[in-house]
Amino acid sequence: MVALETSPRAAMNARTVGSGSETMVLAHGFGGDQSVWDKLLPCLTQHYQVVVFDWTFSGAVQDPNLFDPTKYTSYDAFADDLIALMDELHLKPSVFVGHSMSAMIGCVASIKRPQLFTRLVLVSASPRYINIDDYEGGFDEAGIDGIISSIESNYENWTSIFPTLVVDNSDPASVEHMGRSLKRMRREFAAPLAKMVFCSDERDMLDKVTTPCTIIQTTNDIVVPCSVGHYMQKKIKGKSTVEMVHTTGHFPQLTAHLELLAVLGRVLGFEI
Repeated sequence: MVALETSPRAAMNARTVGSGSETMVLAHGFGGDQSVWDKLLPCLTQHYQVVVFDWTFSGAVQDPNLFDPTKYTSYDAFADDLIALMDELHLKPSVFVGHSMSAMIGCVASIKRPQLFTRLVLVSASPRYINIDDYEGGFDEAGIDGIISSIESNYENWTSIFPTLVVDNSDPASVEHMGRSLKRMRREFAAPLAKMVFCSDERDMLDKVTTPCTIIQTTNDIVVPCSVGHYMQKKIKGKSTVEMVHTTGHFPQLTAHLELLAVLGRVLGFEI
């Protein structure tokens, strides 16, 4: 949990926008910040009170003392921060939308405090990124080692290349958006966090998730193969469905926001 001399709300730049009767919490992933959701907010705030925030590793958080990589060695500590934030905001049961690593954080938080969540929306999620036996995670160990080595040896160069691999290149503004966000993230946070995320294995946690889940994947994601979503659906104990967004890359909220909103509207019952 964040070593907070200040409140979770202040430490995590949390803000609530919108006027709906229900609450939705949006959580960004590795290298991002809350601006990754900007294209969705005009629609979502018509239907929900929407909470957006920055994880303390984000470059949008000014105080580097708020994130200690030695404390964040698993998703568990992030889940504690999420719960602390939701408690401080006195949130009633909410829809949680987590992108990438935050999808797993939401799963862990829902196991700890299931009453906080009405639904988990897991966008571009993976419980394990490294292939093993008959499980296709998308990477072999050498590939993950290469990513971490690149972060450690030439972070500036890596922050220029990685967005072109994970964001649809036909949307250069979104590639640039992700690049700026990555470059703001501190190098001393990026390497240990990448190691924690890419080397994680949360497959055994999934059958403890009882909250209803919507798993959203893109049709061509270099980070998360389509098979991962179906694997998660089979493992999660709560009722779950897999929804596909027809775009390339790991960031449908940037490159296919209208289709992502259509999926959310269909699942959650609102019109866009």
